[in-house]
Amino acid sequence: MKKYVVTLTADERVELTGLLAAGRTAAQKVAHARILLKADAADGGPGWTDDRIAEAVEVSTDTVGRVRQRFVESGVAAALTRKAQAKPSRERVLDGAAEARLITLACSPPPDERTRWTLRMLADKLVELEVVPAVSAETVRRVMKKTLVKPHLKEQWCLPDGPSGEFVARMEDVIEVYHRPADPKRPLVCIDESSKQLVSEVREPLPTAPGAPARYDYEYKREGTANLFMISEPLAGWRQVTVTDRRTAKDFAEVLRWLVEERHPGADKLVLVTDNLNTHDPGCLYEAFEPDRARRIAAKLEWHYTPKHGSWLNVAECELAALSGQCLDRRIGSAARLSQVVTAWVKERNERKVGVNWRFTTADARVKLRRLYPAPQKC
Repeated sequence: MKKYVVTLTADERVELTGLLAAGRTAAQKVAHARILLKADAADGGPGWTDDRIAEAVEVSTDTVGRVRQRFVESGVAAALTRKAQAKPSRERVLDGAAEARLITLACSPPPDERTRWTLRMLADKLVELEVVPAVSAETVRRVMKKTLVKPHLKEQWCLPDGPSGEFVARMEDVIEVYHRPADPKRPLVCIDESSKQLVSEVREPLPTAPGAPARYDYEYKREGTANLFMISEPLAGWRQVTVTDRRTAKDFAEVLRWLVEERHPGADKLVLVTDNLNTHDPGCLYEAFEPDRARRIAAKLEWHYTPKHGSWLNVAECELAALSGQCLDRRIGSAARLSQVVTAWVKERNERKVGVNWRFTTADARVKLRRLYPAPQKC
């Protein structure tokens, strides 16, 4: 004889039948309702056995037994829901004070000439300092994730050491240029360049396969270097990358000539933003062309220089960073292949007209970078 016998009242049968007909009930509740209806041993009920119910509802006989037990002990509502599993209590390994010590430790210089702390080193150091008797690297990882401390990451910054009138003057000049409205007669053009080490494979890499990452031989062959001139027109969502063997003054002059004579022949002026490289000067035009032609090109250029330690103000450098991260972080063995890669990247990016929404204003700079502004002299 069964210990837990289901006997439903008329109201309970109506409730369970209505639940099955509702159409939007959780599958688990539907299954438990069907179990109760088929197990009902009251007058007129089917009173099926556990094995038969389990086969019909497609559950285990243990599930049928648990539903019976919860109905008898706690009623219909308890039988329709799955019993919550009690979570085992676990003593906290690192309390607030220990977590504070861990964060302080992670932000301190690593020992033994290491470049950074590892999770295991941090765990061992906490034990050595008697902060806790024992702690795992996984516990340390969870605390670091929760507190957003990331000693394995480093970021570069590019700002002068102290107040600099030259820096803020050039910074404000470039910022104001970026906030000018778009003018077809005065297009905004940003230029920067970067070198790329050409490296070819000694052995053919193995492609990615299920369960195995792509694999490359550690040997490689140096094939020289190439230069990339990045030309960016942020307001138009357009850019062009030119691959050259070098980045001499004559190479840069040719880029300027192409912009003035071919890209924007009808423009009154090209508003040009560049950094302070020694070749970025109108003098490069006189090294490459006859004086009349050099003067004609120079007259079309309105130069704006980013400050020293302020290359982040050049949108072309931001474009180069995107290109490097998306396409150039791999071995490329020839200038021809490099040109093929950057051409595909430029084409896709230009088709989407990826522009720049420059939001940093002069007012923002005077607040966020106020330490760089010299104190005015009192008269």
